Amino acid sequence: MEAVPAAEALDGHKDRFDLGVFVGDLALDEELTSDDESLEGLQQELDDCKDDQEVANILANGIKLREYTKGVENNIRQVELDSIQDYIKESENLVSLHDQIRDCDNILSQMETVLTGFQTEIGSISSEIKVLQEKSMDMGLKLKNRKAAESKLSKFVEDIIVPPRMIDIIVDGEVNDEYMKTLETLSKKIKFIDADPMVKSSKALKDVQPEVERLRQKAVSKIFEFVIQKFYALRKPKTNIQILQQSVLLKYKYTIIFLKEHAKEIYAEVRAAYIDTMNKVLSAHFRAYIQALEKLQMDIATSTDLLGVETRSTGFLFSIGKESLKTRSSVFALGERINILKEIDQPALIPHIAEAKSQKYPYEVLFRSLQKLLIDTATSEYLFTDDFFGEESIFHDIFAGPIQVVDEHFNAVLLNCYDAIGIMLMIRIIHQHQLIMFRRRIPCLDSYLDKVNMSLWPRFKMVFDLHLNSLRNANIKTLWEDDVHPHYVTRRYAEFTASLVHLNVEHGDGQLDLNLERLRMAIEDLLVKLAKMFSKPKQQTIFLINNYDLTIAILKVAILQLILSAGVLCCNFSIQIYKITTASFNLMFVKKEAGTEGGKAQLHFEEVLKSNIAIYVEELLQEHFSDLIRFVKTRPADETATSSEKVSISEVEPLVKDFASRYKAAIELMHKDVITSFSNFLCGMEILRAALAQLLLYYTRLTECVKRINGGSALNKDLVSISSILFEIKKYSRTF
Repeated sequence: MEAVPAAEALDGHKDRFDLGVFVGDLALDEELTSDDESLEGLQQELDDCKDDQEVANILANGIKLREYTKGVENNIRQVELDSIQDYIKESENLVSLHDQIRDCDNILSQMETVLTGFQTEIGSISSEIKVLQEKSMDMGLKLKNRKAAESKLSKFVEDIIVPPRMIDIIVDGEVNDEYMKTLETLSKKIKFIDADPMVKSSKALKDVQPEVERLRQKAVSKIFEFVIQKFYALRKPKTNIQILQQSVLLKYKYTIIFLKEHAKEIYAEVRAAYIDTMNKVLSAHFRAYIQALEKLQMDIATSTDLLGVETRSTGFLFSIGKESLKTRSSVFALGERINILKEIDQPALIPHIAEAKSQKYPYEVLFRSLQKLLIDTATSEYLFTDDFFGEESIFHDIFAGPIQVVDEHFNAVLLNCYDAIGIMLMIRIIHQHQLIMFRRRIPCLDSYLDKVNMSLWPRFKMVFDLHLNSLRNANIKTLWEDDVHPHYVTRRYAEFTASLVHLNVEHGDGQLDLNLERLRMAIEDLLVKLAKMFSKPKQQTIFLINNYDLTIAILKVAILQLILSAGVLCCNFSIQIYKITTASFNLMFVKKEAGTEGGKAQLHFEEVLKSNIAIYVEELLQEHFSDLIRFVKTRPADETATSSEKVSISEVEPLVKDFASRYKAAIELMHKDVITSFSNFLCGMEILRAALAQLLLYYTRLTECVKRINGGSALNKDLVSISSILFEIKKYSRTF
């Protein structure tokens, strides 16, 4: 009954419609109309529908809720009836679908039964597979163990069994490549038996060991006979030992290894046999080679071929033949003998070829050839013994004999050797051979080469001291010759010094430099003593100048050769070396070589030459212009006017007139004197120039003195002009 007022209230307040109020009224209406219905949860549903668009439209359109509800129910009922009609129409299809579903259900039931059975069978198969897997693993382990046992057993059988083929080859076969392989197999079996302790306890060894031992003994016997036979082949004459070693013996190197491992006593016998064979063979070869070389030796110097020994006492004047002259020229001069150092790597001489050509050689050539043969033979033998025997010590046993043969010969030759240049060449040869062996990395001859070197130096010192003492103790009376030209002793000294300087330049031996300094002092003292034998001081000075100049010229040539051989000069030089002035030569070369004794000696001799030239110039001018020189020297060059008044015209007039009347003739005489006095024209030209320059200086001072004298102008007509004197100087300078 109260629903109508609520509806009316709702209609009266449409403009103030409030969903919350409406819901509250509706709830109150429901509470009044239906007491047995529960309204729990209604508020929640209303809240959920508050924002529903459909509900909002219904409320907005003013549709009554109850009517709307009935309409909805009618619609639902109609839909239900329509659905029932649709089901009735589709009843047959539904029945068919039902049947199909039932058939599918039956089929699936059968499949379920089959799959269940299959699952059961798979479970049983899995169990069987596990069993089979366990059996397989067990069988694999057994197989692995059996294979390991089979491998060890087969190796044992293979290592211990002796095949019939092996027995046939060892007993009856020839020593060849197949024999070497069989020998290696036998060696492995012997090592197997000796090395494995388990083998020694096996029963099979009792059957096999006697057979293996018999094979070892047979192999050792056959190898011994074979190797000894090959060693004896080395003793045959004209046998090429190196070819036999490389092509035959090294091919059967394993025979020595077998003997060393399994027959040490027999190996010692084989080793001793080889040492004895090679010792005798090589000793005989070197002895024969030395005997052949001795026939080719050219004697260069004897105990009397010394620097300070008189030429007549050496028999030089009575020597005849070109070969003798050539030999004598090599006593003090190096010459072509230096070429032996450039041929250091050349093969050794073949004596019979040289003898057929009637060739003779200085001993250093034979020495190089002998030492070359020795180091080449030693190198070959050292490498062979190291490869064939595996021992380096065996070399020294083999070469004890050959080295003794060479030493006996060398000591005998060295004892009678007085060729200092030859000894120094041998020292340099030994040094080069040491370098060759060092580059080859062959140390077997180090002690021998050191011993030879230590033998050469004392002998060189002894011979050098003989030369030195020959200068110090020279007989001045027998050496002196009434000739101002260079003495032959000076040439000997200069060539000897230049030779040693050349051989020492690359080695810088300080002891040799000291000895050359002592030698220089000795020759200088000897020249002074010889100069004093001349009665005139001028001749003494000329003698010294000529000898000093010769020494300098020879040393210059030696130093120039050193520089040219070292490749220092890049331009071509004229053969006429003397056209190079002393000053320019010193500037170009001597500074480079001042560190050598040759350079020091040259500088020293240039100093003493310069001082002696100054003395000679004064002596030469004193002969022709003594009054002029005496006057000028008594008048200082810076003479004051007061002191000049003390000089009268009468004092200088004779000097002026005398000089004007004969200065040309005097210069001509000086020119002739220089030409006849000095063997070196270039040196004479320099001396003449120095003398004329000094003369010009004296005369200039005289003219200056005349000019300061009162009334000296009266002598102007007698004064010679400076240009006239310079003309004469140039005229005589051009004649050289």
